[in-house]
Amino acid sequence: MDGFAGEAFLAAVPFTLVAVVVVLGATFWVARRVGRHSVVDVAWGLGFVAVALTAFVLSADDGEVVRRAVVLALTAVWGLRLAAHIYLRSCGKGEDRRYEELMSRAKGNPHLHALTRVYLTQGAIMWFVSLPVQVAMFQTLPLGWIGLAGIALWAMGMFFEAVGDWQLTRFRNDPSTEGKVLDTGLWRYTRHPNYFGDACVWWGISLVAFEVWPGVLTLGSPVVMTWLLARGTGKPLLERDIEQRRPGYADYVRRTSGFVPLPPKRESGADR
Repeated sequence: MDGFAGEAFLAAVPFTLVAVVVVLGATFWVARRVGRHSVVDVAWGLGFVAVALTAFVLSADDGEVVRRAVVLALTAVWGLRLAAHIYLRSCGKGEDRRYEELMSRAKGNPHLHALTRVYLTQGAIMWFVSLPVQVAMFQTLPLGWIGLAGIALWAMGMFFEAVGDWQLTRFRNDPSTEGKVLDTGLWRYTRHPNYFGDACVWWGISLVAFEVWPGVLTLGSPVVMTWLLARGTGKPLLERDIEQRRPGYADYVRRTSGFVPLPPKRESGADR
């Protein structure tokens, strides 16, 4: 197939699957040792880096060198930053309430319940979402304008994600903000700049893969990632009970976009 080393890609698939299994298997072992399954959140970004690195090594004799290096760099910068951010945010804290609820619903061994409901599910999603990365590694044509547009979109996404996380961390670490709502900076225009940025990152990486057939066949990967962030386990789960902890959040919701950054709505009676 012109522009794509299909046989080499198919030969690499078992190895990228193994990379996911190794990362999450090691994470499960660490979780049992430290007594909290929330460490799996750190492994989310690391798993993508492992898949990208595996595909990069296996495509050495087949893929175009610049495209391979770019895709590895985009994935690694995103994944390592996210892993470091989540690690620092959760370091020294107990189990996340999401995993406490999950474990409390287990009818048998709670750790086996977590393994099947969290680790296996996350592994399957991780491998599927990473398909654009895997496919791009085995594309043999040089980067064109679609790939460059993807890099630009990735950069915008990284800005929203990294700056949004930094602003939220600074807000949470300020004792005077207890019970208040962050509605300044990027958070003035979207309730979830980090999730919006995450989606842009994966659409950007995917554009690099879409540039060469059959990269377009991986369209479902960024769609799934975006759905998870906007409708699945991201925004809806985070906002489920936040109004109980931050009374002003309902008003914040009324005037602020839930995902895509938009100018805030004028408050009722603001022009009187």
